[in-house]
Amino acid sequence: MTGLVLFEPLLPLWIIAVLAVLSALGVGLAHWRGLSGWALRGIAALVVLAALAGPVLQREDREPLSDIVVLLEDESASQVLGSRAGVTEQAAETLAARLGARDATEVRRVTVPDGAGDEGTRMMTALTDALAQEPRARVAGVIALSDGRVHDMERAPDLPAPFHLLHTGREEDWDRRLIVRNAPAFAILGEPVTLTLRVEDSGASPEDVARVPLEISVDGEPPQEFMVPVDRDIEIPVTLPHGGRNVIQFTVPEAEGELTARNNSALVQINGVRDRLRVLLVSGEPHPGGRTWRNLLKSDASVDLVHFTILRPPDKQDGVPVSELSLIAFPTRELFLDKIEDFDLIIFDRYKRRGILPSLYIDNVASYVENGGAVLISAGPDFASADSLYRSPLSRVVPARPTARVIDEGFLPEITELGEKHPVTAGLPDAGEWGRWLRQIDVVPEAGQTLMTGHEDRPLLVLNRVGEGRVSLLASDHAWLWDRGFEGGGPQLELLRRLAHWMMGEPELEEEALSAEATGQRMRITRQTLADEVGEVEITTPSDDVTSVPFDPVGPGRFEALYEGPEIGLYRLAQGDREAVIGLGPASPREFEETIATGDVLEPLIASARGGVLALEEGMPAIREVREGRPAAGRGWIGITPRGAYEVQGVSRSALLPGWLTLLLVAALITGGWLREGRR
Repeated sequence: MTGLVLFEPLLPLWIIAVLAVLSALGVGLAHWRGLSGWALRGIAALVVLAALAGPVLQREDREPLSDIVVLLEDESASQVLGSRAGVTEQAAETLAARLGARDATEVRRVTVPDGAGDEGTRMMTALTDALAQEPRARVAGVIALSDGRVHDMERAPDLPAPFHLLHTGREEDWDRRLIVRNAPAFAILGEPVTLTLRVEDSGASPEDVARVPLEISVDGEPPQEFMVPVDRDIEIPVTLPHGGRNVIQFTVPEAEGELTARNNSALVQINGVRDRLRVLLVSGEPHPGGRTWRNLLKSDASVDLVHFTILRPPDKQDGVPVSELSLIAFPTRELFLDKIEDFDLIIFDRYKRRGILPSLYIDNVASYVENGGAVLISAGPDFASADSLYRSPLSRVVPARPTARVIDEGFLPEITELGEKHPVTAGLPDAGEWGRWLRQIDVVPEAGQTLMTGHEDRPLLVLNRVGEGRVSLLASDHAWLWDRGFEGGGPQLELLRRLAHWMMGEPELEEEALSAEATGQRMRITRQTLADEVGEVEITTPSDDVTSVPFDPVGPGRFEALYEGPEIGLYRLAQGDREAVIGLGPASPREFEETIATGDVLEPLIASARGGVLALEEGMPAIREVREGRPAAGRGWIGITPRGAYEVQGVSRSALLPGWLTLLLVAALITGGWLREGRR
């Protein structure tokens, strides 16, 4: 039972205040006039005013409520290192039993799971959710069993009771991790890019280790090993071997006694791009299509174009030596002998032999292709003549032989069945609605792939690989008609752009390719091929488990497969003779970036709640009761604050000054004052 004095005024407060002022004036006047009963009269006025204020005695029937202690059990990934999981489980059972045995104390056990994706330990989120389900007035304490590595401190709640951390680390724990300080998303092929790495030891690490081996592997190839210093930034120059995605894996071998090797590796994925594409364009004579090639190549800021046009008309025979026809001598030796390897692509646009390029230089162009270069021939009537490039040493790499026939009839370019699968011609816009071309050179394919046909299904676009290089033949010089919008035009710029970039080996235009893109732990595997069907893709996980996944067709020459990676790390893909690698997630997840147990992360919250940090390695602490606002932790003990919460079962009220008592007191006081003044 609890008594509380409440007031329920019978009149508005302002009226009671006015009556109090009038009473004070009356009592003061009586005192001024010397009336001996003024004090009794004043007391009578006070009794009346008190009665008007309506004092009430309230009695509550209260039921005491138990205190609640929240027990946080960290089950994140870092808690499985060493013996932490077992220590946590045993400590949780012991604490739950001790707290449950206390009078009027309840335990709320809250599991802190491993964060989704790479979120880390979300302890504050779990604590906030748990406190939202309990009355704050009953929470007597919060005890966390964890390594202290919490990653959502920004969500820390305002605590009504002490917060304690019992960490699961050991004094001899130590760990070695590999950190990538900086890694660009893109790098220029052929130029070294500097990556900054650091091998860092933390905890009770061995003091006699100054250098450790570092293994570097590119695209899953056998690694190279280097000795690097510990606890110092290392700058490593890396030159990307190819365009597109390059996956570089850095690994430090696991050392004896360290907590985990999960943070001993780092995956870096860098896209290789060309800095400047050097293109040599040789136009045999001025014609409407010559500007088309020039405009295409000059519109690309990444292309360095060297363009020569031979202005001498083919029917001009005045006996002037070729070497004297130009104000600036054509640097044939420099371009086709000394520096030919500097070019990524050579284009012959309606060029024919005139003695400007000796056979030795043309033979050098053929060797340039065989050694990895690229040549594109845009053929006009010159290709069907006796001075055709085909009738030169270049013939050994040209994929089609001219029949000497020039077809001056309109025709509609069409994509072949093979061309519908090839990235150069697949999916060209507005197919079937293109305008006609008006001239075609009749050729007979001898090698390679025919992607487009023209007049009476004769080959129009033929591509081939020769040695390590590539060569293509466009058997018409009328592609410019599409650019002019003749009969509706066509995708001339897109076709020539794809053709030029395929010649220069851009990865996205490879006709036989295996690639993958990752979204979280899911990878989308794509197989580009000219075949009608493909087998399954073989996937090797980071732990060397092998599984096979079938492809589904998604378009001509294009197949896809979806795969959910069970773990984080480097995956190797193989299908036929094609291989690829891809990294899923960070090689060192957030949970394993720092693994040494600590109370520093939770220190601001612990200090504000007057709690403490103790190591379970030193034994289970005792549990004491402390008053609110007092330090709640000490050597070998932690405290909880009894809340004294209760539930009101019933309420009763009674007036302190009932009417009859008020009337009796006032009458007695007034009578006493009258008698004192001598009036009997």
